[in-house]
Amino acid sequence: MLKPLIKGVLFDLDGTLADTAPDLVYALNLGMADWGYAPCSLEKVKHAATHGSLALVKAALPNISDDEQKQIQQALLHHYQLINGDKSILFDNLAELLNHFDDNGTPYGIVTNKHARFARPLVDKLGLMSRIKTLISGDSTLHPKPHRAPMLLAAQQMNISPESIIYIGDAERDLIAAQNANMIGGIAHWGYLSPQDKPDTWPGQLHFKTTQCLYDYFVLNRQLT
Repeated sequence: MLKPLIKGVLFDLDGTLADTAPDLVYALNLGMADWGYAPCSLEKVKHAATHGSLALVKAALPNISDDEQKQIQQALLHHYQLINGDKSILFDNLAELLNHFDDNGTPYGIVTNKHARFARPLVDKLGLMSRIKTLISGDSTLHPKPHRAPMLLAAQQMNISPESIIYIGDAERDLIAAQNANMIGGIAHWGYLSPQDKPDTWPGQLHFKTTQCLYDYFVLNRQLT
């Protein structure tokens, strides 16, 4: 496969650019404790982290009522706002990749379904707010991913045609959003995929099995096989 002409790079946030599951699951456990439930392990629910707070609650407590799940979700969000970013880090090789983009003048940014009140403090704690060209949150447009609206807003803010932007994500909706916006789709296999996910069926053109593969693709100019 010929390497497409890429002029800008966009990342999903949770599970793609940053390992945020430790913060999310810690807040989940605090919220469950508020309601008298025992904590759950990171490994049990990590796969749900990319799908939002309610998905985490459902993964931890699938057999309780919808109303109680939503109440625990609100407790999770309360605690998460207090500890957001404390345990989150960029995935391996991505700090070096972003440094490479900075050195070479390659613009990059973030499109996430996380709401701005959580996304902006997290990105700031990761030290990226002054470096990224755009941060589109789940409430930046009327429709979140997989709608094309947040993707096109990011492209507009970067002043780059969508066809020349690669969007890298670890969930099917990320790749559908990229397709809907006519962007190049890159699938992050290191993200919070579950055994039920079938990334080979997602509409992304490029598969990155590890963060090292992504680094090599951009920095060492290696073709994917």
